Amino acid sequence: MYELFGHTADLGLRVIAADLDTLFVEAAQALFAMIVEDTATVQPVREELFAIAGDDREYLLFDWLRELLRRHDEERILFGKFAVTVTASGLTATAWGEPIDAARHQLSHEVKAITYHELKIIPHADGLMAEVIVDI
Repeated sequence: MYELFGHTADLGLRVIAADLDTLFVEAAQALFAMIVEDTATVQPVREELFAIAGDDREYLLFDWLRELLRRHDEERILFGKFAVTVTASGLTATAWGEPIDAARHQLSHEVKAITYHELKIIPHADGLMAEVIVDI
């Protein structure tokens, strides 16, 4: 489960999930829910692989979202489906998506950057909660 919340001139992501892998998947889904009006319009026609090293969960989440945003910006791709495995030394992930198609994808926000501001992953009654502020 994720929700977006306003934060001054930025936008926040709040993600709640039962485990760390699901938390990272939901955070990626929330990021692209900011970018495209309807993530259901994104077809899984292209597969991208990710391997990110790191042992700090918050920084790993930051690096994961930053890498997704970098590929989105550089390759003009939208992602709609994710699989993530987080270990003590980093993560491996697969994201599926397609190049932006102006006829089918209505873009919502231009996300400029993922920020460290108020970045956190904490215990929650339903497992874990993460909050990330993005610059729009």
